[in-house]
Amino acid sequence: MSTYFPKAGEIARKWYVVDASGQALGRVASQVARILIGKENPRYTPFLDTGDHVVVINAEKVKITGMKSEQKVYQRYTGYPGGLRTEEYKKRLVRKPERIMEDAVKRMLPKTKLGTHMLSKLKVYKGDKHPHQAQKPEVKQLA
Repeated sequence: MSTYFPKAGEIARKWYVVDASGQALGRVASQVARILIGKENPRYTPFLDTGDHVVVINAEKVKITGMKSEQKVYQRYTGYPGGLRTEEYKKRLVRKPERIMEDAVKRMLPKTKLGTHMLSKLKVYKGDKHPHQAQKPEVKQLA
């Protein structure tokens, strides 16, 4: 008896809407990452993308605990000598709050081509409006 693996056409993907207002950043990100990876599905397979699509709304209203709002710094490297770029949490929250949630979820996904494909199913929006009504997303209450 061989192990059953779902084929690409057999994977039915759902759409979920997650409201991040008033919730902790890490908790929302970890639960969204679980949905994107597919661990919520009974057909979960580690080397296949069996996850669902997630739309996160109210990304600017996410909260972080402790002194992180003053101390947290995002770093990236441009690829050139001396190209380290840093940005504080408060500045990024004003400039581009969607990137805060995207980066938190991205760092919880696999660092492979499969993880990149999983991340493409994440849509993050600043307000409570999103253009994915045609997909008839379900509202997902995170625990």
